[in-house]
Amino acid sequence: MSAELVKIVERKDIPEGIRIICGLPDVGLVGVIAAAHIISKLNLKEVAYVETDLLPPVIMLENGLPKPPIRIFGNNGFLVLISEIAIPSDSIHQIIRSIIDWAWNKKAEKIFTLSGLPVPNRHELEKIRIFGAASNDMMLKVLIDNEIEIIERGFLVGPQALILRYCAEKNMSAIALLAETFYNYPDPEASSIVIQALNKIMNINVDVSELIEKGEEVRLAMRDMMRRTQTELARMRKSHEYDVPGFYIR
Repeated sequence: MSAELVKIVERKDIPEGIRIICGLPDVGLVGVIAAAHIISKLNLKEVAYVETDLLPPVIMLENGLPKPPIRIFGNNGFLVLISEIAIPSDSIHQIIRSIIDWAWNKKAEKIFTLSGLPVPNRHELEKIRIFGAASNDMMLKVLIDNEIEIIERGFLVGPQALILRYCAEKNMSAIALLAETFYNYPDPEASSIVIQALNKIMNINVDVSELIEKGEEVRLAMRDMMRRTQTELARMRKSHEYDVPGFYIR
């Protein structure tokens, strides 16, 4: 597949050295919910979008106007990449690689990918834990300094796995923040935990109280996307993460 099959179209000039937050469909839709909340609370504007024929023939409609399903919002401080559809498993490699290539050309300072780590007893948890992984030793130190528990050994499958992999290949600084979550139910509470960790690491202030208060409303709104995402996750063999997470994580 040619890299030209995926193009990032900039609606506005994007400066070099910017930080990028990625919220892509995965377990619990943790990253998507978190990214959407950050965009809303900080009133970020669309600055770019992903153009590709590798996605289904889908557009988003906002006030009657067509919008691409994978968009980038931001300001002069950082960008937020969000996908409002499940990314097909047979094209996810090419799409993520092209996004990371674009970020590399922009000399991105850091990339943060937000997601969840599925646990079988999520409904029993009173306190959700958050874990981290990184593309290099410097970013591991950032996690440790911010008291994020490191995944010592285990599997990552899906968008965040590819983001870490391609960033490591290019020696780019990237962090994955993963909150304990349901495998197949939208989890706004886990998203709030991820945002709070991101607030601390990035020194930003995104209020999560509304996200928690409207949790049930968010779950209902995200139900159909979760179903479609679950189908693609099964094709990616996402269940590898679900097998024995307690054995690998200390």
